[in-house]
Amino acid sequence: MVEGDSSTNISSNSKARNIGLEVTLPARSCNDLKCPFHGRLSIRGKLLTGIVVSKKAKKMVVIERYYQQYIKKYKRYERRRSKIHAYLPECMDVEEGDEVLVGECRPLSKTVAFALLEVRKKRHGR
Repeated sequence: MVEGDSSTNISSNSKARNIGLEVTLPARSCNDLKCPFHGRLSIRGKLLTGIVVSKKAKKMVVIERYYQQYIKKYKRYERRRSKIHAYLPECMDVEEGDEVLVGECRPLSKTVAFALLEVRKKRHGR
């Protein structure tokens, strides 16, 4: 009976393929060809974390990340920020304010070259 329970957990998301990274698989499945878990999109290159700032566009989120840049003249660091457009698969649920992990992929459109992989921290409240 224990074997049946473990196979049930695996078979609930058996359509999800291994993308080669240690991330949690999405709870739902989808038929999206651009999904890294259920489609044909391969993830290669950089992995970045950031905060979801906007979810207004269809199947796309804007992620803001903060980093420090060293200024040689002043021997100090300055804070900078950048915004990244990332593809949002149908099987992922995110809200503005969530901390997410994105991975680099082939260019999906003029500005989108990253895909959402995992929601690290859900926003509390609302």
